[in-house]
Amino acid sequence: MSKHILLVDDDALFRRSLAFSLEQQGYHSSTAASAEEALELARLETPDLVLLDIGLPGMDGLKAMHHFQEEYHLPVIIVTARRRELDEILGMELGADDYISKPFNFDVLASHIKAVLRRAAPTGNSGEWTNLIEVGNLVIDPAAHTVTLAGKPIELTPREFDLLCTLATEAGRVVPVSHILNRVWGSEYLGESQVVYVHIRWLREKLEKDPTHPQKLITVRGIGYKLEANI
Repeated sequence: MSKHILLVDDDALFRRSLAFSLEQQGYHSSTAASAEEALELARLETPDLVLLDIGLPGMDGLKAMHHFQEEYHLPVIIVTARRRELDEILGMELGADDYISKPFNFDVLASHIKAVLRRAAPTGNSGEWTNLIEVGNLVIDPAAHTVTLAGKPIELTPREFDLLCTLATEAGRVVPVSHILNRVWGSEYLGESQVVYVHIRWLREKLEKDPTHPQKLITVRGIGYKLEANI
């Protein structure tokens, strides 16, 4: 069965053009001009992925993203027309699965869609880990997809979970950014180190007592990141 992609954008010409291209690639697509319309469509037929513009009439795209994630647990690719908006996305803890800025080449978007759908599949990266992982007072259970820190449950997105597992299995050792990108995001993202920086920051917000002075997730400049084994 073809994957269903919901495209949310207030530009009618853009919606028609992109929906046609998605259909040509074998996807089932539906479109909405507003967040409210998109959420109603999702209630009727839950998509596999949402392409979501930020600048929407009525409810903005960022609020809509939280509804899609909290109510339907859907992967979301944020689409933005302005670099300023993209900078704001990267500077905030928004939790989008991916982002792409307009104008974009459709082949680039297609590769991002494939990567996000692959990661969202039940057979994704977290399935590679089966045994309990313990690093100091951090306990990761890949089978149950749970994380506890000093006995307290920590809620992570699927991407954050895979990133943490990648670092935890190499606890005490520096993991290069290129290895993290290939393992967690896929080869399509090699060279896009910004996504790693952003997700490390989000992880620090959840795991560190003082995220501005991390003790667990350490940056090794010019190389990558290390999860301290004894903290």
